[in-house]
Amino acid sequence: MSARALTALDHDVESGFVRATERCLELTVVRRCVDLADLLSAAAAGAGDLAVVSASLRSLGREAVAELRGHGLRVLGVTRLGDEAQERLLRQLGIDAVVRSDAEPADIDEAVAAIPSIHDARAAGTDAPGDDAPDRPLGEDLPLGDAEPTRCRLVAVWGPLGSPGRTTVAVNLAAELAFSGHRTLLVDADTWGASIAQTLALVDEAPGLAAAARAADHGGLDRPTLARLAPEVRPDLRVLTGLPRADRWPELRVASVEEVLRLARTVADVVVVDTGFSLEDDEELSYDTAAPRRNAVTRLVLAEADELVVVGAGDPIGLQRLVRAVQDLGVVPSPVPAVVVNKVRASAVGSHPQRAIAEALARFSGLEDLTFLPWAPEVCDAALLAGQTLAEHNARSDLRLAIATLSERFVPEREPV
Repeated sequence: MSARALTALDHDVESGFVRATERCLELTVVRRCVDLADLLSAAAAGAGDLAVVSASLRSLGREAVAELRGHGLRVLGVTRLGDEAQERLLRQLGIDAVVRSDAEPADIDEAVAAIPSIHDARAAGTDAPGDDAPDRPLGEDLPLGDAEPTRCRLVAVWGPLGSPGRTTVAVNLAAELAFSGHRTLLVDADTWGASIAQTLALVDEAPGLAAAARAADHGGLDRPTLARLAPEVRPDLRVLTGLPRADRWPELRVASVEEVLRLARTVADVVVVDTGFSLEDDEELSYDTAAPRRNAVTRLVLAEADELVVVGAGDPIGLQRLVRAVQDLGVVPSPVPAVVVNKVRASAVGSHPQRAIAEALARFSGLEDLTFLPWAPEVCDAALLAGQTLAEHNARSDLRLAIATLSERFVPEREPV
């Protein structure tokens, strides 16, 4: 059974390519689309199994490829003769296979036949963008530091509504890992209120995650580009800043951010991601793969994470929210959480606060493995005013020492030789 192909090709290559497909066994062109919008509409209508696109197709990007996959299509790219840049671009977008515009029917058949599960894509459902894509060029290598290889770990820092201290924990956790000699990339993926740039006194308008996501969507994100967008602000600590305005959250599309995280793992030993608080999934929008969802990036980060730090506040309101938050995690793909109770103080929960909190959480949520961080508003305020981490501003403070101890749980493992 041949694949039903929907084409969206440049005019100067379309006629010749379509003529070649008339002698193909693996695909039959059922519709020639005039642009990307026409192609996406045909895909949504279930008119095809395979999308055939040119590298120069207007608005073609990682999100468009992800949408085609979401409709059950695989994607075949067509490049002009000898244009290596077009081929590289298509592969960076996660295209399943690439052929030249002058390819013989046998070569086209071979490329289509090599695409995994081309006829079963619709039955299999939505694939992760780029899962079957070949290795993509990553540009020049960045300095790798220690020559002994490490297994990169992605650590997500999440917590419920109410300012429990997610960003404070994320920033200082990343700083401690960097200060211990591990190449660390700190990413601000909070779509509700990004604040890492302000915490470290970085330029608020500096390009960061949004710029990296745009580059990924257009197939232009490689290691040097990521390094430029995530400058080294401390030795071994790079920062990919968040959105300067919360209303720009639609710029962070899932497929593009997924590619940013994939590439981030190649330039660091540890990736620490600060996320938004909300896990709510808009059920109506979730059926529309083209519609952006504000919390989709947070859910993506939790699903991609190797480790998860859940931060809650050590007061009656914060603890109640923490209990409910841990319950919410049960329906979201995510690692087993390491629970951190922040702002612990006797004035909020009575004498022996750590024991009281531990007993309450064990009773209402079954949580037992807890990390406690002391209430230290003066220390945090002074560090924030200076735009410094706790290790830089007050290395002997109890809060800094507690976070340093916490960071030991996330030291990257050495790869077996």
